[in-house]
Amino acid sequence: MPDNSGAAEDLTDLRQVEAELDTRWPETKIEPSLTRIAALVDLLGNPHRSYPVIQVAGTNGKTSTSRMIDALLTRFGLRTGRFTSPHLQLVTERIALDGAPVSAERYVEVYRDIEPYVSMVDSGGDIRMSKFEVLAGMAFAAFADAPVDAAILEVGLGGSWDATNVADAKIAVVGPIGIDHVEYLGSDLAGIAREKAGIIKPGSIALLAEQSAEAGKVVLERCVEVDATVARAGLEFGVLRRDVAIGGQLLKLQGLGGAYEEIFLPLHGEHQANNAALALAAVEAFFGAGAQRQLDVAAVREGFGAVAVPGRLERVRSAPSVFVDAAHNPDGARALAAALDSEFGFRRLVAVVGVMRDKDAAGILGELEPVVNEVVLTRNSSPRAMDPGELGRVAAEIFGEDRTVVEPRLDDAIETAVRIAESTEDPGEPLSGVGVIATGSVVTAGEVRTLFGRQPA
Repeated sequence: MPDNSGAAEDLTDLRQVEAELDTRWPETKIEPSLTRIAALVDLLGNPHRSYPVIQVAGTNGKTSTSRMIDALLTRFGLRTGRFTSPHLQLVTERIALDGAPVSAERYVEVYRDIEPYVSMVDSGGDIRMSKFEVLAGMAFAAFADAPVDAAILEVGLGGSWDATNVADAKIAVVGPIGIDHVEYLGSDLAGIAREKAGIIKPGSIALLAEQSAEAGKVVLERCVEVDATVARAGLEFGVLRRDVAIGGQLLKLQGLGGAYEEIFLPLHGEHQANNAALALAAVEAFFGAGAQRQLDVAAVREGFGAVAVPGRLERVRSAPSVFVDAAHNPDGARALAAALDSEFGFRRLVAVVGVMRDKDAAGILGELEPVVNEVVLTRNSSPRAMDPGELGRVAAEIFGEDRTVVEPRLDDAIETAVRIAESTEDPGEPLSGVGVIATGSVVTAGEVRTLFGRQPA
């Protein structure tokens, strides 16, 4: 029999490191300053300056766009490092090399290597480093040690004061900006846009998703202020054509260097097509592509064809189909609902929803209601999760009591949703016309993946 003692020991060590990191401020709490992360990277010898950086901000789509950029750069022969957050199932997902999460052993090793320097920063100020700041420092160090040819850094929260912003990104990618994290960013869209636009540095290249007029004005003002080169979705690049295909969609993309045809993207939804256009433009800018200088189309096709984004309208079971999606705010839920409506012919769709209590539960449920027949309200394992009974009361106001069910346990909620979906079928009819979507939180999506035996990716 195989000896798994080493892997078990690695996981034990990983849990110990996580317990230590969890004594720090959580990622939902920050003190707006780059002082601590700047002090750490200085003690580490400024590892974040040893490779070019592509930084990705925005309200939704950051992880998908980051993974697409990673896949494209890898296909062009670069060794990549990718830092994303939050994770779905295992914290090692946050630090990826060559498109794959670092091992538990390597994660622990990197933490122990920088731990003395983290302690030095802690002792030098009134506020200890937050968990996210330490994780960012770990990623910077791991990428320098690899070493990588390029690093893709997803902003954790906001932009200007996010720990990733200590890096001087050559390419700044700003996805769609909406309202989220109101406890830190507030509810003023212009203020949120200003914070996120802080990743655009003097002399950088800024790739901008389509924005509302209010947010777009602020972001463009930042570009002018720092003399950044700008390319905008819908003008310099974008989606020229999108056709639904089996397992995803077939795209024609307008890039900075010309049109790219017959691009198969194994992801669903118009929002993912827009993310693909943004990712392509970022990679073109990274390589200096532009008018009359196009990237190799075959490599672009191969890169997009290899993209995997777990937890984003991901099918984890068939007959009936069960999908998971990490939508955790109204904008994300709206994009999810649009994809479900346009790309799947469900006769009946049941949603399993578990959200955090600091999120806009009514907004999320309201966006889902037009495409969902019944909703099962539950909770994930996070201490921040909204009570299922409270969530059920919110849902009843939107769906009506006859379309809502409350199941306190997530596994029971999935079973109940599948049973509801199956019970609507007439004898002899296929199960292809019914489905279950589990959503409302990244944690909910990750825990459902685990329930269905999916490994961290």
